[in-house]
Amino acid sequence: MPKHVDPVARRRHVVDALFQVVVREGLHRTSLRAVADEAQLNIGSLRHYFASQQDLMRFAMQSMLDRVGSRLLEHVERIGDLDSRTRPEQLQLAAGLLAELLPLDEHRRAEVSVFLDFNTAARTNPAFADLSRQAAEGTRRLMRRVLTRLDATGTLRPGLDLDLEAERLTALLDGLSLSAVLHPELLPPQACLDVLLTHLHDLSQPTVTPHSAH
Repeated sequence: MPKHVDPVARRRHVVDALFQVVVREGLHRTSLRAVADEAQLNIGSLRHYFASQQDLMRFAMQSMLDRVGSRLLEHVERIGDLDSRTRPEQLQLAAGLLAELLPLDEHRRAEVSVFLDFNTAARTNPAFADLSRQAAEGTRRLMRRVLTRLDATGTLRPGLDLDLEAERLTALLDGLSLSAVLHPELLPPQACLDVLLTHLHDLSQPTVTPHSAH
């Protein structure tokens, strides 16, 4: 009898292999053959999923977006109701959520590497423009939602322009991601988290202590 192949598991296996090759070789040098070899599949099996390198690149980007989106939703569910949390706890939880977009471990480093390589390709290839814009718009919506939620609980300083702050936060995360991928020895994971949390603290109202109240 022919061996049954779980298409979902096979696709996930191909994605993992694809990410490994991208991190090692770069997306522009990632071929169907290289991914097939990494996944220990024959090239014919891989062509069942991808007809060309362009299909492969789009699949890599979409898979990255799906993975990150799924993790963000899980993180939001774990956070629950912010109103019952102290201000430092709220900021810590917000930083933890946003840290899903940073290359703080092997999996997230692979995702950020795919993201950076894909957007570089999208600059000159209109076939990738839609996914690149989708990612950019999704990031900005997330920044705006996080800041809006913190503002609603009274955690942020009054009078902030949340649209402007969403752009600043997006730029901060983009910069941290790029630097941490290119120069991990200069910007290790804990430093990324410290910078992010410091920025969020700068946006928040100072915590009133008994001494400062007088």
